[in-house]
Amino acid sequence: MKRCAVAAAIVATMVSAATAAGPTLQVAVDYYKLPNGLKVVLSRDTTSPTAVVAVYYNIGFRNEPKDRTGFAHLFEHMMFQGSANLGKMAFIRLVESNGGLLNGSTRFDFTNYFQVVPSHVLEPVLWAEADRMRSLDIDIENLKNQQEVVKNEVKVNVLNQPYGSFPWIDLPMTANENWYNAHNFYGDLAHLDAATLDDVRTFFKTFYAPNNAVVVVSGDFDPEQTKAWIAKYFADVPAAKLPSPPDLREPRQDKEKRASRTDALANRPALAVAYHVPERFTPEWFAFGLLDQALAQGSDSLLYDELVRKKGLTGGVNAGINWGLGNMFDYSGPMLWIAQFFHDTTVPSDKLLAAIDEVVERVRTNGIDQAALDRARVKMRSDLYTNLEQFAGFGRANLLASFALFDDDPSKINQLEDGFAKVTPALVQKTAEDYLRAGNRTVYVVNPGKSGAPDQKEAR
Repeated sequence: MKRCAVAAAIVATMVSAATAAGPTLQVAVDYYKLPNGLKVVLSRDTTSPTAVVAVYYNIGFRNEPKDRTGFAHLFEHMMFQGSANLGKMAFIRLVESNGGLLNGSTRFDFTNYFQVVPSHVLEPVLWAEADRMRSLDIDIENLKNQQEVVKNEVKVNVLNQPYGSFPWIDLPMTANENWYNAHNFYGDLAHLDAATLDDVRTFFKTFYAPNNAVVVVSGDFDPEQTKAWIAKYFADVPAAKLPSPPDLREPRQDKEKRASRTDALANRPALAVAYHVPERFTPEWFAFGLLDQALAQGSDSLLYDELVRKKGLTGGVNAGINWGLGNMFDYSGPMLWIAQFFHDTTVPSDKLLAAIDEVVERVRTNGIDQAALDRARVKMRSDLYTNLEQFAGFGRANLLASFALFDDDPSKINQLEDGFAKVTPALVQKTAEDYLRAGNRTVYVVNPGKSGAPDQKEAR
């Protein structure tokens, strides 16, 4: 008992100290634009002799053309097939042969490419990124090859995988009304098959232009030299005439939605719930971020305590804003808070849902006290700092790129802690009342089509 009391006192002291300290995050931000419209963010940090280069294009799987679903993802693959001065896969060899790492991904609102390299390799990486922005090698062989690669990825990751589309595709398609937010983000295989060389070249010319992109360099580099390199390699890439952005707005949801399916490969049931969240950077959005921490993040969260510890209805709680496809900062437009649960066949999904409702309604009715709010703020701060350092510092570049691309203001990274610090218990309760109501919710159930003992790997 004495140890518990001491531990509790230490935690309380840490929470109090962190709350009293106030906002401290100050990321270096140098933001400017080239005449062709390319946004550039430099963020110097000499902690280690490495540099991150991140190039983000303002085209993701929810703002792709209606008759070309899957194109945003297809281009994530096409960008590694060579350019005017680099052969197929040469970009990957350039980075990896110098001890670096790289990747690319397609998200709701962007497609990104990033490299983490020793600082002395910064110039050739910038040159290579500019080369493929200017002159991607788009020929019929590369197109057909990558069409098959993407189709196989869909088959491996979704169609032939237990819970493959759950919940990251299933819930947006069910909860949203606007086609852009609700279509199958991996794309219609028929659309991929029907793509012509002209379609692909037009897509590239339209969306992979400097005035639809941001370049971020963070880490250990010489700012003036880096600016000179960026001007040298990117300034003459021609701008494009961009189409009007699609209307992504969602109508207010006032009636609960429910959907289910049987998964022939799954051997235990799964349940997920989704709520539409407030608009980014509103006071309610910051409050919902702390609600997420209090409700679902960590073993001290309210849902974990009730569903796992006390009632044993599930083995864990996975949840978040933009869960599974990023974080609560790197998107633009309507978004869902999703919570996912796996459970045994002996636990009816309605029983699990009732237990979830009990916790949610308690928060809607009573809110959370100041101590719980302070803990949520400490957890959020920890998550934010962890996010910044992920993938050898790529996390910082990710947030800078997102805020530049969507908000024209990468310095918003330094405003996050202040936004969370302003949240009060009254605002948390009001946000819970408004956004955690049943009418704003979608429930999705996966019924197992395969018998057998629970698979712990699948349950995580």
